Amino acid sequence: MQHLRKCLVCVFCLLSACAQQTLRPFNSDGCSVFPDGTPNHNELWLQCCTAHDLAYWQGGTYADRLKADETLQQCVAQAGEEKIARLMLAGVRVGGTPVLPTSFRWGYGWPYPRLYRQADTVEQQQIDTRLKNLATPTQ
Repeated sequence: MQHLRKCLVCVFCLLSACAQQTLRPFNSDGCSVFPDGTPNHNELWLQCCTAHDLAYWQGGTYADRLKADETLQQCVAQAGEEKIARLMLAGVRVGGTPVLPTSFRWGYGWPYPRLYRQADTVEQQQIDTRLKNLATPTQ
């Protein structure tokens, strides 16, 4: 029975990895289930979380996620909040896994499930186009 379960998981993962997927437009909920700043500076590290969300939205490899999480920690620490930065790092390492169907998981711009993997050429074109559209001001 356990062997059958493993086979079904493998088939599901292969099908989800091979299917053509469409990247949704970028959105950010700030620091998700964490405050965006202190009571006196309520958006002190919001820009750190928005940059972190941009990395999570795109997804990628496990190494990409680790880098995004460490960059978040460094950004919040540079805002003068080293203890909070360590707490946030712990939170995103646990809560940001791609296997949970949350709105803030790794690769949340793609349909669930999106496990760790490098974007293929077509997917990278989608990412590049969406990023270009973010950088282009609307008139």
